[in-house]
Amino acid sequence: MKPVLNDAALDQLFREARSYNRWQPQEVGDDLLHRLYELMKWGPTAANSCPARLVFVKSEEAKARLKPCLDEGNVEKSMTAPVVAIIGMDMEFFEQLPKLFPHTDARSWYVGKPPEKILENVLRNSSLQGAYLMLAARALGLDCGPMSGFNASKLEEVFFPGGIVRANFICALGYGTQDKLYGRGPRLDFDEACRIA
Repeated sequence: MKPVLNDAALDQLFREARSYNRWQPQEVGDDLLHRLYELMKWGPTAANSCPARLVFVKSEEAKARLKPCLDEGNVEKSMTAPVVAIIGMDMEFFEQLPKLFPHTDARSWYVGKPPEKILENVLRNSSLQGAYLMLAARALGLDCGPMSGFNASKLEEVFFPGGIVRANFICALGYGTQDKLYGRGPRLDFDEACRIA
């Protein structure tokens, strides 16, 4: 039996973690982004499909390209964050299945299949990977500000040209401040959200 994480770790990952809107002017180094990916990549996906494709937007030039893609309410949060991660979905993820799931011909499960079947897989599994990214970021001492307010077609044109990778969501990363940190919203109780069958 594996040990249970202590309360400090559970607080950092879940109970005290927040969605941040403002950031300290502290850099997030490339080495930390590599460590972040090295943690998040181990999270499970269906048939180890790993469809997420990430762009870590850090430079002023890249942020200038990102800005017109954002809804107005997300501009300041994104432009002041040290990093904005774009979580994309590779619509041809199955081309990597011979490497990622070699013990059977999983590629054949998707080649030539309707786009809806492919979208169902990439949306579900890249969303899982985006959640792993946020947990890995919190585990490494970073704060997160996930967002869905952006123009997906503009963002894809700028950061994922070619139409193979589509945008799922974006997430600011850095060291959050209390500025514009809204009161914590309530959550549903177990009996409101769950049942044991």
